[in-house]
Amino acid sequence: MTNFIPIFPLGIVVFPGEELNLHIFEERYKKLIAECFADNKPFGIPVVIDNNLMDFGATVEVAEVIEIYTDGKMDIRTKGLGIFKMLEIVKEVPDKLYSGAIVTHQENYGGLKKNLMPAVLAGVRDLHQLLHITKQFKKPDDELNSYDVAHHAGMNLEEEYELLQLMREDQRQEYLKRHLAKVLPVVAGMDALKEKVKLNGHFRDLKGFEF
Repeated sequence: MTNFIPIFPLGIVVFPGEELNLHIFEERYKKLIAECFADNKPFGIPVVIDNNLMDFGATVEVAEVIEIYTDGKMDIRTKGLGIFKMLEIVKEVPDKLYSGAIVTHQENYGGLKKNLMPAVLAGVRDLHQLLHITKQFKKPDDELNSYDVAHHAGMNLEEEYELLQLMREDQRQEYLKRHLAKVLPVVAGMDALKEKVKLNGHFRDLKGFEF
């Protein structure tokens, strides 16, 4: 399906189902949010990487306006809906301060190959343990999908954008599994290096090599 949506480009990746809190302070986006909330219509967040507007992004809905300040700035809670690809940017929309885009909404196959998720979750938790952080997900393990854990797998913006373009759950799980297999040894090595640095200058009980 192809249609026009207002856009709010940001240097982040939003995944379907994700809850995102935003502080809105630019005049054009205050108007965009007010209109979308009043009309119960979604808007798009296309991804910006290195000051370049990328083709893919996520449609989001304004789930809640948490606070409106005296100067019109606002705190809102949004929720990711689906993924789009921009076909044409409409920089000047008649009678609007904000821009928009002609987009095609991507067909997303979510129910394939769930059997990789236990391995993905194990890798995510191993990563968190190495980083000494604790993360509780909002769903039981058997209900989690790739989008639920993607922001917690240690990917950079470019990698998250690559994941966003994968339209099958089995592809996304495989991507996460391979990413974690690559990053875990690096993080583990950094942790070991930290311990080694800590020991420098200390008296250590070391056993000699047996010839």
